Amino acid sequence: MASLGKIARRGFLVGAAAVAGGVAFGTWRLRTPYPNPLAPGDGAAVLNPWVVVDGAGVTLITPRADKGQGAVQVQAALLAEELDVAPESVRTAFGPAAPAYYNSVVAAEGMPVAATDDGVIARLLREEVSAAAGKLLGMQVTGGSTTVPDAYETLRRAGAVARETLKRAAAARTGTAVADLRTEDGQVILPDGTALPYTELAAEAAEVEAPDFVPLRAPSAWRILGQPVERVDMAAKCTGTQAFGIDHRQAGMLHATVRTHPGWGAGAVSVESRAAERMRGVERVVEITGGVGVIADNTWRAMQAAEAVEIAWGPSPIAESTEAMWDDFAAAFTEERRDSRFKDEGDVEGALAGAEVLEAEYRVPFLAHAPLEPMNATVQVTGDRVDIWTGTQIPRFVQDHVAGIVGISADRVHVHNAMIGGSFGHRLEDLHVRQATELAMRVPGRPVKMTWTREEDMAHDYPRTMQLARMRGAVRAGRVEAFDLSIAAHSTFASQGPRWGVPASGPDVAIVAGAWDQPFAIPHYRVTGYRVPEGVPVSSWRSVGASGNAFLHDGFLDELIHAAGADPLEERLRLCRHAPSRRVLEAVGEMAGWDGPRPAEGRGRGVAYCLSFGVPTAEIVEVTETEEGLRIDAIYVAAEVGRVLDPVNLEAQMTGGALFGLGHAMFSELTFAGHRVEQRNYDRYRTLRLPQTPRIVEARALETTDEIRGIGEPPVPPAAPALANAIFAATGRRLREMPFSKSVRFA
Repeated sequence: MASLGKIARRGFLVGAAAVAGGVAFGTWRLRTPYPNPLAPGDGAAVLNPWVVVDGAGVTLITPRADKGQGAVQVQAALLAEELDVAPESVRTAFGPAAPAYYNSVVAAEGMPVAATDDGVIARLLREEVSAAAGKLLGMQVTGGSTTVPDAYETLRRAGAVARETLKRAAAARTGTAVADLRTEDGQVILPDGTALPYTELAAEAAEVEAPDFVPLRAPSAWRILGQPVERVDMAAKCTGTQAFGIDHRQAGMLHATVRTHPGWGAGAVSVESRAAERMRGVERVVEITGGVGVIADNTWRAMQAAEAVEIAWGPSPIAESTEAMWDDFAAAFTEERRDSRFKDEGDVEGALAGAEVLEAEYRVPFLAHAPLEPMNATVQVTGDRVDIWTGTQIPRFVQDHVAGIVGISADRVHVHNAMIGGSFGHRLEDLHVRQATELAMRVPGRPVKMTWTREEDMAHDYPRTMQLARMRGAVRAGRVEAFDLSIAAHSTFASQGPRWGVPASGPDVAIVAGAWDQPFAIPHYRVTGYRVPEGVPVSSWRSVGASGNAFLHDGFLDELIHAAGADPLEERLRLCRHAPSRRVLEAVGEMAGWDGPRPAEGRGRGVAYCLSFGVPTAEIVEVTETEEGLRIDAIYVAAEVGRVLDPVNLEAQMTGGALFGLGHAMFSELTFAGHRVEQRNYDRYRTLRLPQTPRIVEARALETTDEIRGIGEPPVPPAAPALANAIFAATGRRLREMPFSKSVRFA
């Protein structure tokens, strides 16, 4: 929509800002309101940030990024439910980079408060302090499975206020009482059945004072939310017409790629580019931060020329090899490196002193995000204005970073967000945008599309951190008695936060997330996090710390349960002190028809549980030994989400997340040699393939609590321990290191 391209940072008061031809609606009620980022123009008027109505129709602003997880669909449905429009009948737009679209709950996952803690202080931290932090930092961020909980009330209220304002406009035109009007399918309906389309009322609605408060409809009255509906992007995705960031085209566009240090933390010592500069289609070769960039008339020629540049690289400060890195992790188990001990119940040392102690060491590797769409950005620098076309989860950080590079104010940087072809956390980074900006500054006025090669993408992926865990435990009288887990890892936020421009201080909850806050009543129970000194820069990966910690925590818990001679599911249920978590464990057992871990010779079942992002999730995996190797027969997933808003997409997220977790547990790792990543493309970075996908993949969402939760990440963590536990049940072999293909062969 044309007006979205004309962003203005200006003060506004909820109530009125009218121009001819259209009106936008929303709500803003958190102390001092942020400016409305949508500027009037081209026949549209603006009241608030989320709903725009003009003569051409209704546009819903869905500011959270869509990486394939259905964020646009659920945001549109939340708005449409109260606005009384069909999601498929409206346009959607991501909107600009603006503080009005801050995420009020994304900071909550970093709070050292267990999701099961419902006390006053815990709620204050999760709700008030998190919202204040999100607003203060202007965190227009998509991540942490927060799209639904953040938008649940905000977007419904925006739709409701828009609906009631349109009814007020219709009442003013016709002299009919507002109470006698209703809305349906984008129209205000008069008592005699006359229908006034929203598009015809837009200009008048701009002159009407919006109501301060509108009650929201009860779920029992919902017509869109909670029902199976077709996604608004379904047709485009199925026909190949969906435009992603990499598909952006415009007149006069140049193409580019970069080569930067194949390790980390250093740059080029010398560059010989004359051969590359003579190649067909090459516009120029330029030095950029950390390496070189090539600008050409198409992407392929830019990539070929980049390979022809002779570069001598400086020494990288990171450890030379994965083996050396493991040594650094092993050395981190010291009091000086202790980062947190959020759980310390009973007397662990006393309990272990008088018992037969079970000890183990577990390892979790670096992992790449490896989305199908490589990192790319199109940047145009024209005078004191910059335009950026890319798919990003952090548009405001991108805006600020580019403003600093170009030397202009942030309001002169315009981020045009796009649909994303996969991320898994990768697009919480913006190195590629900064590189594209450096290149675009060399050719002012011309748009430059910079695309990473797959090799560049893998080498500079900001991977998930490795994790090394040491654990001790004891059992007594057939029950788990003591559990002591120590985890060493890089701090994700200490690495990522400064790249965002956000200060990082205090303990990093991610080091122990998915481990310290598990709701088990083990008499003597301790979880300690140790911070490994910074080395390879790391980033958020789908389910962040919990992605590996579930394997560490639940895998060792399974070892203790076996040592106690107890049933894996029954002992978890006995230990569990959180009713919703008990229900998901019971549900997954029912789904799988659980009758023990070894239903037949050569077959095994493993159960695992993890509470992450506030969502209790349990999974059961079934495997069979065959002559070709281990075959995964089934995976069952149960989770407590509070309320299901889109049952079709929720099932896809649950099953997809579980399979994602399985594949990475089976095959995936990033290793280093000569200071460099060894897995530079998909041929060496394996994951689950179609023939290895379980024949049975079932999901069940429970709705027994009042919490509103996201589901994009919670199904990932339990998959690895469930598979490891199933392999143990089938073969008697306990796996303590991922990927499991190092130890077993999969059919």
